Amino acid sequence: MTTSFISDDQREALQEVTNIGMGQAGALLARVLGEFVELSVPQIRTLQAAEIPAALGELVGGGIASAVRQAFLGDLRGEAIVVFAEHSAHDLAELLGYEDAVDDSAGAELLLDISNVLVGACLGGIADLLGAEIGFSAPSLLAHGVAASELLQVEAIAARCALVVEVRFGLKDRVFRCHLVTLMSEEAIAALQRALDRFIEEL
Repeated sequence: MTTSFISDDQREALQEVTNIGMGQAGALLARVLGEFVELSVPQIRTLQAAEIPAALGELVGGGIASAVRQAFLGDLRGEAIVVFAEHSAHDLAELLGYEDAVDDSAGAELLLDISNVLVGACLGGIADLLGAEIGFSAPSLLAHGVAASELLQVEAIAARCALVVEVRFGLKDRVFRCHLVTLMSEEAIAALQRALDRFIEEL
């Protein structure tokens, strides 16, 4: 399945609001960490459920990774997954002034905190631009220090296919890399399309 069910205008609008949302998230992350944050161009595509686990693994180029999941609810609904490259927690701990090496538990808490910042700022910004109500569940650890291909199992994905919006955050001269991915089911995509159409009409 491709993104052909989204019109060119809707796709362009989604890319625009995602760019703004991730810019807000990047600026907030930069303030928290005191570092310049590098941002990618948002990637928008539709994947069958069976393709999603491999796609998540590819984001960090294989190897070892961790991931946090967080549901978003309201006019826009779906699931946000933040995928972290290996050693990202150690970089975060160093930037935040931790004097001792972080163990797995402390590292996981750091990833949860940073995910909450990114998801709230990025998706909150998108919702504001689209005039949509949005709320968030508490973030939870999906996987920590596992093979990237094992971050998410197919049976854990409710929808048959999902609209995948992916953005990358990085820190210059640091190992830290993370990818914010939003998964939206067919029903949620229809609501997103209506919000995008309203946004386009108001331009």
